[in-house]
Amino acid sequence: MELTRKHTEEGAKGLFELFDGDKCVARMTYSRIDPNNVIIDHTAVDPAVKGTGTGTKIVAYLVEWARENEQKIMPLCPFTKATLEKHPEWHDIIRK
Repeated sequence: MELTRKHTEEGAKGLFELFDGDKCVARMTYSRIDPNNVIIDHTAVDPAVKGTGTGTKIVAYLVEWARENEQKIMPLCPFTKATLEKHPEWHDIIRK
């Protein structure tokens, strides 16, 4: 499965998406606290791709974006929080 990535931000709201062809298979929404901090409020993965690592891939996309843009993350979404906790190498982006 070859996934393409898309990130959009409008005002204080943002969205990360992963697509398989033209079908969105994962999405993650966030709200901006300030210029360098965001709250991840929801992550959803299409049930058709469950168990393929797609959920971890969208969190990895978030980590890459956060590092490139000097952002800290407050993961209120249980899935994103649990995934970040499983990867100590990603803890640098978590807002303390």
